[in-house]
Amino acid sequence: MASLFDSAGFGKDAPRPLADRLRPQKLADVVGQDHLAGADGVITRMLAAGRIPSIILWGPPGTGKTTIARLLAGETGLAFEQISAIFSGVADLKKLFEQARIRREQGRGTLLFVDEIHRFNKSQQDSFLPYVEDGTIVLVGATTENPSFELNGALLSRAQVLVLNRLDAGAMNALIRRAEMFERRLLPADAAAREAMIGMADGDGRYFLNMLEEVFAAVPEGGDPLTPELLARTVQKRMPLYDKAADGHYNLISALHKSVRGSDPDAALYYLARMLTAGEDPLFIVRRVVRMAIEDVGLADPEAVHQALAAKETYDFLGSPEGELAIAQAVVYVATAPKSNAVYNAYKAATGRARQTGSLMPPKIILNAPTKLMKNHEYGAGYRYDHDQPDAFSGQNYFPDGLGRETYYAPVERGFEREVKRRLEYWGKLRKEREG
Repeated sequence: MASLFDSAGFGKDAPRPLADRLRPQKLADVVGQDHLAGADGVITRMLAAGRIPSIILWGPPGTGKTTIARLLAGETGLAFEQISAIFSGVADLKKLFEQARIRREQGRGTLLFVDEIHRFNKSQQDSFLPYVEDGTIVLVGATTENPSFELNGALLSRAQVLVLNRLDAGAMNALIRRAEMFERRLLPADAAAREAMIGMADGDGRYFLNMLEEVFAAVPEGGDPLTPELLARTVQKRMPLYDKAADGHYNLISALHKSVRGSDPDAALYYLARMLTAGEDPLFIVRRVVRMAIEDVGLADPEAVHQALAAKETYDFLGSPEGELAIAQAVVYVATAPKSNAVYNAYKAATGRARQTGSLMPPKIILNAPTKLMKNHEYGAGYRYDHDQPDAFSGQNYFPDGLGRETYYAPVERGFEREVKRRLEYWGKLRKEREG
């Protein structure tokens, strides 16, 4: 009698998923990674030289990391061992290391593929070091996270980091052609639906092949091709790849900030939409917009920070999705505002100088004298009240006596700071006249 497992189609004779059946059999068949597996690729050159070092494969999901590791083992004659850092611990590692040691004594090497290697803690990562150094294993680690932040420096120094690209439209179309050859018929989807599928896959080849399999299964041979509308009912659309604690989060907020700083409102809106669509907290974004308004616009347009703060208040009042339009408005305003980081630079310079000069006293001329003793010591003596002076400007020195007058703030010739610059130049001229 068939078990529930068999009845569900998961028995040993059940057909394998299309992604597994179309798995490349040689490195040259890997799509989208010509810089690694192509005729002139890094891995191809390694194989030609006859030496495979330990490797960290860094790239988005579904770009071929596991496939490349398997093919490397096959083309070098190494025994292939695979573990996932999510499900494995120290005991599993010790067992694998011992098996690799025995295998080495018998004259065969081991390629140990560790998926999600960044999930191992420091001590677990350190356990690889002696076995990598003495050649017991060739380590191939796979990670979707930046190795610079997630892997130990000691392990990174013993491995070569190879970056995999997300699959572009050309690579996705190559996968469609392979699937069509395997299925012996054209993909039952019109051109617009194919383009929509490529967009939905978001560079993930494994997800894309699973989607192709769904489409082939949904439309019988000879049936009408799917349109984008029918496609949406046939396959489950997923959210874009985005982890708020990982690289995607920081890459997109950095792209948004630099687009605003570069006065490109269209690119800024694109990255804003990417983040909001992926589920980013709108208040996180608007906090960064406030920072942009201060750091990159400053006094070139003092209204910019008001727009950013108004966006926060509007979002708090309206919520999502209506309040997101206020954030978009603030992003466009700040992106199109004249730019100046003069206050930002001036504050950094003044902070550095303050740390250097320590506790220098302000000049006595600007100190209050609430007691007789302080008056006897000439606190406040000679102070000229600016509002009583011509042009409401006395031109006195306000720096500590031993420091002398210094300049930190240099306004730019853009926006409102152009007017500020003219004022400072005028006061500088008056100061020289009155000092003389």
